[in-house]
Parts: sequence; structure tokens; C-alpha cells
Amino acid sequence: MQDKISRENSARLYEEAKEYFPGGVNSPVRAFKSVSGPPLFIKEGQGCIFRDEDDNEYVDFCCSWGPLILGHDNPRIREFVIETVRKGTSFGTPTELGNRLGKLILDNNKYIEKIRFVSSGTEAVMSALRLARGYTGKNKVIKFEGCYHGHVDSLLVKAGSGLATFGVSTSAGIPETFAQETLVLPLNDKGALETALIKYGSEISSIIIEPIPANNGLLIQDKDYLTFLREQCDKHGVLLIFDEVISGFRVGFEGAAGYYDIQPDIITYGKIIGGGMPVGCYGGKKEIMSHIAPDGPVYQAGTLSANPVAMAAGYAALEQLLLPGFYNNLNNTTQLFAKVIQDYSEKMGWELTVPSIGSIFWINFSKDRITRADQIDAAGMEKFKVLHHELLQRGVYLGPSGYEVGFVSAAHDNESLAKALGAMQESLEIVFT
Repeated sequence: MQDKISRENSARLYEEAKEYFPGGVNSPVRAFKSVSGPPLFIKEGQGCIFRDEDDNEYVDFCCSWGPLILGHDNPRIREFVIETVRKGTSFGTPTELGNRLGKLILDNNKYIEKIRFVSSGTEAVMSALRLARGYTGKNKVIKFEGCYHGHVDSLLVKAGSGLATFGVSTSAGIPETFAQETLVLPLNDKGALETALIKYGSEISSIIIEPIPANNGLLIQDKDYLTFLREQCDKHGVLLIFDEVISGFRVGFEGAAGYYDIQPDIITYGKIIGGGMPVGCYGGKKEIMSHIAPDGPVYQAGTLSANPVAMAAGYAALEQLLLPGFYNNLNNTTQLFAKVIQDYSEKMGWELTVPSIGSIFWINFSKDRITRADQIDAAGMEKFKVLHHELLQRGVYLGPSGYEVGFVSAAHDNESLAKALGAMQESLEIVFT
């Protein structure tokens, strides 16, 4: 695959970065190992466009892996952040900004009653699991194959042999005793869940799931299955945790809980609530959240939790999401974008579908509906590698892995979307040639 654009400066910076960081990056997928060429080093963004260090411009559908629902350099976020930074960057104390963001979230989300801010989605999930264990007095957790919950030790696991087995570590440095606290089940399999809860229910503190799994393809689940999880949790005295680090504030202000109208016991958030700054939070019913220190015995703390700059960015972002018609407009734009690609693919007879929900979409190199990770054909990743490269040559950026989803932001205008659709059609013609 020959580059039509220069990545000379990005390549030079990547070689330099290898001297400083493992693999030259600070998060593995950024290394472009699943696609081609050196990773792009981005220097600035505006709206739905960002520019790399070689001055190439791209329509961005990665959106910093989801947080930038308003696009790059949103004026209201920028100005409020600058105003806040002028007063200081961190105090290690409560601030009025933390109250404002907390109130804004709770006043507009009936599925949570109290929250605790942290600094990342991984930290939110880690803290939620500890809370579930402290609240129930039970240690084990059920997760699902194909759902990613950050690099939490006990959740960075895969299924062992058999239908319902305790986890096997997928990373060096995680003791098998940690992995053995996690039962890994296939998604969308009611029988496996019933069997696991009958056998291990007295030991299970919680079931954690991405209600809209979006880290290993877009594995959209039926409401019936998610409702079944809620019923089984109630039956066996197990807490239900929705990991909404991606879906939270993305498919609607109340996230997947609101989209499906299902009440979890604990919800984790991240990404969008920081307005582009590092942030996460977890929340739930007052009764459960009262077990967190200093009110209760479950300890969790953080020097930069509810950092005022992050709170300012988050508040400026979320208040815009509450404007009338925001989600209808964004979701309709995304559905139309996905439909145009889908319709063109069907016209050409290609093995490709574009599932979408809210403002999330995925390029799936199959005509089948995919609800489980083991249904994804790995051969499609080679097609995605070609697609990713060809899109870069035409000024369109997707996340550098075929297992990752794409995001549409409110900043994606008709002109940029039309450019992206043209580039997508041309690139797919090369993929399927």
C-alpha cells in the first residue's frame, strides 16, 4: 500500500518517541500495529477536522475514542477551561465546579442518585467493583467475553475452557488468583448465565456489562437480554453494573440505562463527562453509594478527583447536550451516514454492514448481525487494514483497529460528511477489488 500523503514528520516523531515510551506510545492501540504506516502525530483540531504534524487534514471519526461529542476545540469548553485555569489548576479540595457538574448530571439522570468523580474510566470501574464487593460481602464478579472494562486486573481476562469458566489472565503481571475472581460468560446466552448463577450465585457480588458493547466491534444487544440480566441479578442478590464509559451521554443524556429503560445498581462513566479532559465517575442508589468512605467502609480516594479544570470542561460540554433536539439531530445524522454506506455496499454486493446506535457506528465486514465477539471473522481485519490506509489517503480518519467503533460529533457538518462518504465509497471499491 503506497502512501499518497507524507507522514515524514509523524514517522520521525514516532522514532523519537520509541526512545521515551514503550512501543513509542502511551496507549497500545495508538501504535498502528493493526493498520499500516507510522501512527499519526496530531497537532491541532477544529470542529470535526484535525491536522497532523505533516499538515495533512482529516475528517475525524475517532473523536479521541469517544469523548469529543461536540468536536475539537469547542468554543464554550475552551473559554470555560481558560477562565478556570486562570484561577488555578488543582487544589486537592472540594470546589463549587464539582458541585455544579454533579448537580447537572444527577438532575438529568433518574438512574443514579449519588456519584463519585475519579480520573478515568478504568478507575471508575475498579472503584465500582470494590463497592459492589464491599456492599454485598461477596468477592467474585461475572463479565462477558467481548466487553472491555479498562485495564482492571480482575477484568483483563478471557474465558477459560468450557462454557462458563473462571477467567484466564490476558496480560502478564496479573496473578491467576486475581483472574480466578472473575467468571467469564459469552454474551447473549441466557442459559450460560442461569447456569453460572445457580452454581456460583452465593459467591457473585456483581455482573458487569457494557450495555452497548463497543470495544470489540459494536455488539448491540436486545433489550430482552439486558432485562433478563436485571431479573437474574434481583433473583440471586447480585448487583448489576452498567459500564457506560462509552455509551454514557453518547446515545442520550441518560446513556444506555435510559435508552433501554433498565435500572442498574451502579453505573460507570467517563469520556464525554470530561469534555476532553481526563475524568471518570461512578454512581448509583444512595443506599449503595453510602458505603463509600467517608460515609462507609469502602475506601477510594484520588488527588485529582473532581479536578476543577476537568469539572469546568465537563460542565461546559454537558450543558450543551441538554439543548433541545441535540440528540435527535446527532443520532439522525449518524443513522443517515451509516445507511448511505450500507445502501451503497448492498448495491455493490459487498459483504459489509454498518450497525449503528446513537452516534456510534461500526464497519463490519459481514452481512450477519454480530452480537458476540466470537462471531467476528478475523479475516475482516485485513480488509479493514486496507480500508484504513485508503481513507487516510483521502483525508478521513478512523480509529486504527477494525475492532474499534467510529463516532459522529455535532461538529460533523454536511460538507465533511459528504467528503467522508465519497472517500468511503472509493476506498471500499479498492478493498473489494
